[in-house]
Amino acid sequence: MTITNKTTRQIKPVKQVAIPPMPDYNARVLAYLAGVAIIVAGILSDHFDPNLIWIIPGSLLWPHLLYFVVRYFNRQRNPIVRQRLLLLDAFLTGPIVVLIDFSLVPTLLFILMLNFSFIIVGGMKSWLYGNLAWFVSICLTSMFFGISIAPPTPISVSIISGLSVGIYICVTAYYTHQQARTLVHAKSLIQHQREQSITLSHKLAKYLSPQVWQSIFTGERDVRLETQRKKLAVFFSDIKGFTELSEEMEPESLTELLNTYFNAMSQIALKYGGTIDKFVGDSIMIFFGDPTSRGAKEDTLACVAMGIDMRKRMKILRQKWQSQGIRTPLEIRMGISTGYCTVGNFGAENRMDYTIIGKEVNLASRLESLAEPGEILVSYETFSLVKDMVMCRDKGEITVKGFSRSVPIYEVVDFRREIGANQSFMEHETTGFAMYLDTGKIGVSEKEQIVRALESAAQKLKDSEDIE
Repeated sequence: MTITNKTTRQIKPVKQVAIPPMPDYNARVLAYLAGVAIIVAGILSDHFDPNLIWIIPGSLLWPHLLYFVVRYFNRQRNPIVRQRLLLLDAFLTGPIVVLIDFSLVPTLLFILMLNFSFIIVGGMKSWLYGNLAWFVSICLTSMFFGISIAPPTPISVSIISGLSVGIYICVTAYYTHQQARTLVHAKSLIQHQREQSITLSHKLAKYLSPQVWQSIFTGERDVRLETQRKKLAVFFSDIKGFTELSEEMEPESLTELLNTYFNAMSQIALKYGGTIDKFVGDSIMIFFGDPTSRGAKEDTLACVAMGIDMRKRMKILRQKWQSQGIRTPLEIRMGISTGYCTVGNFGAENRMDYTIIGKEVNLASRLESLAEPGEILVSYETFSLVKDMVMCRDKGEITVKGFSRSVPIYEVVDFRREIGANQSFMEHETTGFAMYLDTGKIGVSEKEQIVRALESAAQKLKDSEDIE
């Protein structure tokens, strides 16, 4: 199976959209200008003590001072610094509220402006700490200067206070709204890219075994050149008679037949947990034990069970093909070997094959080429792992390149539980008749239909005998 680091069709990256939050410097300048407007209106209307005029230059200089200090230490984007500076602003508001004698409208608007800023900058946690900061500040300042209550706020001061704080809130809300719109747009783009990624990943998954695809897309495995030694069960199969058939059939019909065969065999392989390595012509290479393993014995048993199931399915396919006019009897032959192999990514950095190499791979391929039609040949180690569950027949020894000694081989007959009176299937095939019956896979509702079909077939045979 081939893995590439790049795909021919790449997903367009999400366009970087600038999110325009209101800069802290601008927001602080605007807030302190609102405070200056309130103080000026109060002094001009004799509502505040004229000695409070010193607050005006202090309020105008303070935002710039903080800006240069924060910029000097390069902490403009630090969220903790932002929240602590806002707490400092809240703490400085306390003395101003005490010095204006808790004038009702300005005090309420100062508190409103602060709470609005707390929630925007840091959420409810910032709101809690901010309110605590200005309340503590008011208490400490009141202990030092005492508490006095101002007369009712003049209309002019109320209007100026409302306008200045309203301007601050509206401008800040506008920036917040723009930021929210940008975030929604960015979220939409990210969702679109996510859908594209999912679509592409599903397309790529068809070129990889599901186990390998899952391990890559979950991050369990990196796509890089690396291998490891593992004990695997290796399976090879091909179709006996396919070469002769390819000379008789049109390419389109042959392709359809081959795809039908591969689709059926792949479903069986995935059912038993096999990792499909590759399709070459009419051959299939599958291995068990990587990327997931249930142990050498279970992996080998699953591999042999898969081969038995494929042999049964091939009989059904052969009947289907014969009904379509394909007279060449197609048989599957298989070879299985168990042992240590090198498995992983082989190739170049920009194009890799996830496959296996080793003597056991060569042995499995050799067993497949030696097998008779409908036969499953296994190595000795495979036989030793499954012999308590699967009936096998000794086939002697063979000489294989890469092995210093002759290799004993065995033919898989069937599962021991399926042999004898308790077998769940029966089959019979002759000229003009083919039947494969597996009672273990037939549902209750289907049994009556099968019985009627068999009775109908038996009646036709009797009628034909009477005519003769």
